[in-house]
Amino acid sequence: MAVIGPTLPGLAERTSSKLNQVSILFVGLSIGYLTGSLFGGRQYDRLPGHRVAGGALLLFVVVFALTPFIPLLWLLTVLLLILGFAEGILDVGGNTMLVWLHGKRVPPYMNGLHFAFGFGAFISPIIVAQVILNFGDLSWVYWILALLALPVAVWLLRIPSPNAPPPEPAGSSRIADARLVALLATFFFLVVGAESAMGGWIFVYANQQFGGELSGSSAASFAAIAAYLTSAYWGALTLGRLLGIPISTRFKSSRILFVDLLGCLVSALIILIFPTSWVVLWIGTIGSGLFMASIFPTALNLAERRMALKGDIMRWFFVGSSLGGMVLPWIIGQLIVPIGTGTVVVGMTISLLLAIVVFYLILRFSTVSNEVDNTFLE
Repeated sequence: MAVIGPTLPGLAERTSSKLNQVSILFVGLSIGYLTGSLFGGRQYDRLPGHRVAGGALLLFVVVFALTPFIPLLWLLTVLLLILGFAEGILDVGGNTMLVWLHGKRVPPYMNGLHFAFGFGAFISPIIVAQVILNFGDLSWVYWILALLALPVAVWLLRIPSPNAPPPEPAGSSRIADARLVALLATFFFLVVGAESAMGGWIFVYANQQFGGELSGSSAASFAAIAAYLTSAYWGALTLGRLLGIPISTRFKSSRILFVDLLGCLVSALIILIFPTSWVVLWIGTIGSGLFMASIFPTALNLAERRMALKGDIMRWFFVGSSLGGMVLPWIIGQLIVPIGTGTVVVGMTISLLLAIVVFYLILRFSTVSNEVDNTFLE
């Protein structure tokens, strides 16, 4: 999925569109993702999960194979809406079935899964660069990814699926409570919003904060350095997810989340306190990536300890995260021009502060209602 961004100029050229017009593709992806998350959650509770996931991955193959042939922007938007739909189904299913398969032993596996997500996003620009160097045609980016996904889709369709857990007995503390689900969905909204805001806007922040007065070759050189800063953020996030695998086997999810949230908040605050320091910006950006890395999978682990997770419940977590990834970066984008680029870090800081409040409510509420391990609060 991360390959879409680096190929946007090529897609704009093929559809005879401008870059501001081709950005509608992200709207299509987001609407498709929300729809796929809502639809897919129910299907995993009703049908063999690997068949649902394999079918979604086959949609990936078809869409990626057809994308280079589409000359019309509206038709390409529809195609990417279908791609987002398949992504939503896969995201919900991968996380849900992993919980079904491993139960209370899921933390290292969950962190491993999300490391794979991050690694894929990290290498996708490398794939684009190598295809351009060796083939000179962006079509091969999509065709190669389609060929890579096809055997995985066929494999998924052939192997047995994990079984959904049996219904919890009446009165069980693990029966999902709507208020707790809403709190968790809100938490995902806030942390994914902060993650997307940092990853999406840190280039603009660095470029305007430190390179705004430059011109010509100096401005171009600084823009390249700002791009490396963005790569450092996503690279730190990928490394943090790798480190999260052994950490998740030694510490409780609540404590890991507390340290992660505090580390993200401190990273954002030092950028706010020292806005003119280029060194502090690098430290804060890398720190944000490292501490942000394991929040999402660890929060899913925390949810598993407090309720029986099924697709119908898991889908709301991904709806919350998807909305956060759309809404918060959009709000920051609307405020950058009238207020300034400092909105990026301020917006991230506010989102993290609210996430800490919601995190406390999750622990406090589940202490009362579910009576599970809450040593963090004791």
